[in-house]
Amino acid sequence: MQQDTRISADVPDWSRERIDAFWEPGKKLIRAVRRYQYWRGRGAFGRMVSKYWVANHWFWSLVTQCELHLETEIGGGLRLTHPTGIIVHPRSRIGVNCMIFHQVTLAGPVVLGGHVDVGAGAKLLGPLSVGDHAVIGANAVVTRDVPAGATVAGIPARVISSGAPDS
Repeated sequence: MQQDTRISADVPDWSRERIDAFWEPGKKLIRAVRRYQYWRGRGAFGRMVSKYWVANHWFWSLVTQCELHLETEIGGGLRLTHPTGIIVHPRSRIGVNCMIFHQVTLAGPVVLGGHVDVGAGAKLLGPLSVGDHAVIGANAVVTRDVPAGATVAGIPARVISSGAPDS
């Protein structure tokens, strides 16, 4: 019997967010967002605990110079490999197992599908959506929807490869 080795676009790999060392500011920033979202609206004690996570988020936002808002909808397994200068619009949605490099801007309500990689310095000017398993090249300026499995690059970004994901 052959094992299915395909990567599902909707199953998060939580190990990508596990904090393994003291100095992992990207992972600690994501943890602050997740813990805040968990505790908010859970009664008086939850409000008190969520204030701690707001302060924690503020600290890691200051360290990384990132704007990853507390209300942003983030799928599991997000990687902020070099979390410097990343700006994410509060109404953006990030799918599971995405990777966002430094100096990326998601301006406007941008929807990233699962397993999307966004290269350093890329600008996604929404509203737009990016399909599952897409790759956004470094310094690309994306102004239109990106189909699933496509690789886009350039200013303005154009599809340079449309390798459909394995089904």
